[in-house]
Amino acid sequence: MIKGGDAIEVKKTQSANSSLALNSSYPKADLRSSSQMITNECRACEDWDIKKLIYCVGHTDDSELKSLWMVYGSIYAAKQETYERIRNTISDGIKEVPDVVFSETKELGRVNKVDPLGITNLRIRGMWQIENPRKVFDYLHAQGSNKFELICIIPLANYQKIPDNSRNSFEKLKVDGLNVEDKKVRDPNNPAKLIDCKLVKFII
Repeated sequence: MIKGGDAIEVKKTQSANSSLALNSSYPKADLRSSSQMITNECRACEDWDIKKLIYCVGHTDDSELKSLWMVYGSIYAAKQETYERIRNTISDGIKEVPDVVFSETKELGRVNKVDPLGITNLRIRGMWQIENPRKVFDYLHAQGSNKFELICIIPLANYQKIPDNSRNSFEKLKVDGLNVEDKKVRDPNNPAKLIDCKLVKFII
């Protein structure tokens, strides 16, 4: 988290198009202080309720960074209720298993004493994955044989909130390989709707 700013989820892949492993944490459109999946230190580090979330996905061969995609969660992940419904349905279903002892957990479930001696426990974890933004937004940018590429997809509403002096200075830059385009992306909550965005590309 950036103090007074946005939150950043950093992921690294060694295959350009491989899915991102999120483990027990489902995809997020934003980061909320009420989330059970964050630490108390994170929750109490400043006065906040909701932060915009940026997914930063690097493709590397361990010696060089080949590409870096930066995508706002609001155009990448669906609303929280979409994932909570699935998670809660599975978790509630597990609790219907008779004759076992359950305990509270942040995971999908934990079953204790599943055998006659009461010496075996079962932890049930979700293993969430999400498609790589390179694949999700392949209609905006096609992978090439470039030495390096930086791709940023910024909702127009967020882009316009950047201070005028910073935004104007950026737009006046004359740098080889830097390009800013107006684009539309599919709304993750309703793909029939489109969201206005700025596509920033820096390619070497």
